[in-house]
Amino acid sequence: MNALTEMGYQPVDRAGSHLKLRYIHPETGEVRNVTIPMGKEISGDTLRSIATQCGANDFQSWCDWIDEIL
Repeated sequence: MNALTEMGYQPVDRAGSHLKLRYIHPETGEVRNVTIPMGKEISGDTLRSIATQCGANDFQSWCDWIDEIL
């Protein structure tokens, strides 16, 4: 979650063990919603899903960017 908040995502809701985050692009107004699991390690498939929800075109580059932030 820390990496996504660094990117400008803000928590908007919580449903059980999942947190919903929203990002609104400051110039285009494009809205992206992302749901992430809380309190456990994220599997590769789930991480790929989160990257897709964030609009990542290149999964490996997105993972590298996350590693830099953390």
